[in-house]
Amino acid sequence: MTRQAGNAREDVDRVRDASAIERVIGEHLQLKPHGREYVCLCPFHDDHRPSMTVVPGKQIFHCFVCNTGGDVFTFVMKLHKMEFPEALEFLAERAGIELARRGGDETGGGVSRRQLAQAGEMARDFFRSVLRHPVHGEAAREVIRRRGISDEMVEAFGIGAAADRWDGLLLKAQQRGVPIEPLVEAGLLRRRETGGFYDGFRNRLMFPIQDRAGRVIAFGARKIREEDEPKYINSPEHRLFNKSGTLYGLHQAQRSIQAARLAVVTEGYTDTIACHQAGITNVVATLGTALTGEHADELRLLCDTAVLLFDGDEAGMRAADRATGVFFAREIDVRIAVLNRYTDAKDPDELVKRPGIDGAAVLRRAIEESEDLLGFRFARLRRSASGAGVSAMSRLIREELDRLVQLGLGQVPPVRRRLVVKHLASVSGVDEATIAASIPAGRSAPRAPRPEAAPPPPSGELTRAEIVLGCVLGQGELWAGLSARQQDLVKTGEVRSEVLREVSRVVADLSRAGGAPSLARLRDAGCSEAGIEAAAALIQQAERVAGGPGDRLREVLSDCVRRLEEDADRVAPAVETAEALHAAVEQRRRQEAASGRDNRRFPRPRG
Repeated sequence: MTRQAGNAREDVDRVRDASAIERVIGEHLQLKPHGREYVCLCPFHDDHRPSMTVVPGKQIFHCFVCNTGGDVFTFVMKLHKMEFPEALEFLAERAGIELARRGGDETGGGVSRRQLAQAGEMARDFFRSVLRHPVHGEAAREVIRRRGISDEMVEAFGIGAAADRWDGLLLKAQQRGVPIEPLVEAGLLRRRETGGFYDGFRNRLMFPIQDRAGRVIAFGARKIREEDEPKYINSPEHRLFNKSGTLYGLHQAQRSIQAARLAVVTEGYTDTIACHQAGITNVVATLGTALTGEHADELRLLCDTAVLLFDGDEAGMRAADRATGVFFAREIDVRIAVLNRYTDAKDPDELVKRPGIDGAAVLRRAIEESEDLLGFRFARLRRSASGAGVSAMSRLIREELDRLVQLGLGQVPPVRRRLVVKHLASVSGVDEATIAASIPAGRSAPRAPRPEAAPPPPSGELTRAEIVLGCVLGQGELWAGLSARQQDLVKTGEVRSEVLREVSRVVADLSRAGGAPSLARLRDAGCSEAGIEAAAALIQQAERVAGGPGDRLREVLSDCVRRLEEDADRVAPAVETAEALHAAVEQRRRQEAASGRDNRRFPRPRG
């Protein structure tokens, strides 16, 4: 990294300047140009059409459906579930910036997510050092040689080894003064019933499992001795590691997946590594689990198509049944590739390393000729229906339609639904209109919950003060064009939520300090993350009200400020009269207190 001295504020500024929001988000999601902006599927709710906008000119993002938005730090924090210091470090490392040293690590009295990530990184480095050790790593290196894993892949995937002893990682942690509790929570160390700790992994080949951000969140461990069981074990789940939502190799593969707009999903670590070694780098693996909706949601943000690669027909058929339920109503095409139709190799790992053939070419052919998920299902239906009578054919079609309705056929876009009907018609020989009319009503498959979304914006139209706030946050120079009275009217104007009132207070503080308000200055001034999100939403909402930036925004701001002044002028006389009356009453009370009550001046009320 490039060393640059600086304090905390300078660190944030340098990292922000080096982290163009469209580039950072584009590394994680498929961005599509839309005028001077970009649009994409929102990862923070169950999005079926691009509803997130990325605005390079303002360095913000905002989703008009779930109202999530903010700056580049907000995006990284929400997507990767990081605290601000972690997001700052993540973006600094991406930009090659070394941060100024900071004191202490905030734990809040317990193990922080940041400490869990640091524990994973420390363990990975230790396991890699064991693999290089002339004695403790010899058996593991022999397994790697036997499996044909290249040195480049060992480095790229961070492969290491756990020594055949009970205290290797424990001693290293104690020597380096590393906190024990994060290692325990991550399953890397375990507590003895008699007191003390011992290593969670022993005498195994260690495969670090990384999230999309590159943090080491868990490990997969393969046996070295053949007599040991089980063959593979994984870290236990914890706050950073959700087994059913993690894909092995996604950190290494995501750029290739985006470039190809296609992801290949295999069944194991070594299959994925072998594919990468053969030059097929858009490949990931599940962690010994069936594909889940969380896996599907990860992939659909990166690509248009997922190819599920299976070893044999029977496995492919079972997988197609499971995958139909996972992928059917999601906006991603799924295809099935069955390897034994092209080779007698038992898996991709064996195929690409088999001598005398171009295994990579065979594998690419299997992927290219993969079959559409519904086509794969319907081909099996066609075989089942071969020679069937009218009653049997009718029953098969009805059962398939019932199943597809349960999986969400009613929520599938019309064009895709028509293709499903066309498939069924071709299988059955029944015309499409009859099939479509036979689709029964039924409950759709339940939607999986999405990660936390921001609270919805206040209902109704924006108030004038809110519109002005959005305008000046979007174009900071507009604030300087307001008079002191106009600025005061904005600060005291109607703002309908506490979080926007916080934004208004911070803007007021910034104006007293001088300079133009902006999303970046809100963050620098200590505005909460909720405030940052609300401000980003307000910027976009104000621009929508104006119908665009520039002069249109100026016109809307001028109109809102003029109306605020008119309202203030109408209210002022009444306020002055009320204040004068109140002053007169107070003066009389003081006189009465000094000289006693004079009924000639203060007559008794009648009745």
